[in-house]
Amino acid sequence: MNRQFNKRPKLKIRKGDIVKVIAGESKGQQGKVLEVLIEERRAIVERVNLVSKHTKPNAKNTEGGIVNQEAPVHISNLMLVDPKSGEATRVGRSRGDDGKLVRIARKSGEVIKS
Repeated sequence: MNRQFNKRPKLKIRKGDIVKVIAGESKGQQGKVLEVLIEERRAIVERVNLVSKHTKPNAKNTEGGIVNQEAPVHISNLMLVDPKSGEATRVGRSRGDDGKLVRIARKSGEVIKS
């Protein structure tokens, strides 16, 4: 089925990947992907793009106050970190030993495990 009809974009970044921010306010930071918002083409990355959120007192947080939390970053501003060299790299796909498609790092050719 074509992506054109499916409407869900094929994203090269998945939950659990280590990514580097290549543009925006958090440029240069890297962290682990906590969640991918497919429809919005955004990802929430650990300790990146922190925003201050004001919270009211509730059962979980009895005092309330200001809480720092991660905000989503657009996928186009993220690049996967090569598992071999630690540099930002593009993602490719190729057939593995068992015949299934696996993601590979373009710089080193290393298989990306997630």
